[in-house]
Amino acid sequence: MSKQSVCLVEFSTLYNIFDEMNDLLSFKVLNYQSSKEFMTEIESKNPECINSTIIIDKNNASIFSSFEIIKNNILVLDSLPVKIEKLFDKINTQLIKQKYNFQSNFQIKNYTLNLNSRIITYKKTQLKLTEKEIDIILFLKEQKLPQSINKLQHVVWGYAFNLETHTVETHIYRLRKKIKDKFNDEKFIVSHEEGYVI
Repeated sequence: MSKQSVCLVEFSTLYNIFDEMNDLLSFKVLNYQSSKEFMTEIESKNPECINSTIIIDKNNASIFSSFEIIKNNILVLDSLPVKIEKLFDKINTQLIKQKYNFQSNFQIKNYTLNLNSRIITYKKTQLKLTEKEIDIILFLKEQKLPQSINKLQHVVWGYAFNLETHTVETHIYRLRKKIKDKFNDEKFIVSHEEGYVI
């Protein structure tokens, strides 16, 4: 599966940081020295740019005026500096959402998940989920094999240097408990020695 793209517009220093961490990234990074250079790519209808997450600063708000760009794909960094782990969190969450934004409802096992309302439904029973729980479910849904705590930490939380593995385990535990309590389903997320799988 090819990596999703993140376009950095006028963030050369950030690009250099990402380039150093390339082996750790779950996405491809494209660097544009100027908004003009980026807009030339957009006008050429380069799908890699149009369908990417676009990171700009507040001074490049003119990019919003392009009809070719999906506005929800733009992340504006308006308060700098930003902690790298928080930025990775935002980017990874954005990429997961983009992957599924073409449909608000989709099936996971016997459940229907609505991304807009953040509600998972089985028959007529509904359960409200948090944004992070949605991110966990979407990530695990894509995988065929069990995913380790470290992989979940890397993809769902971003490459967070200070995140403890028990934070991930606690989120998984709470999500599994909510599903069990509401739907009496202990096998929605299954725990294996190698990790978790849906």
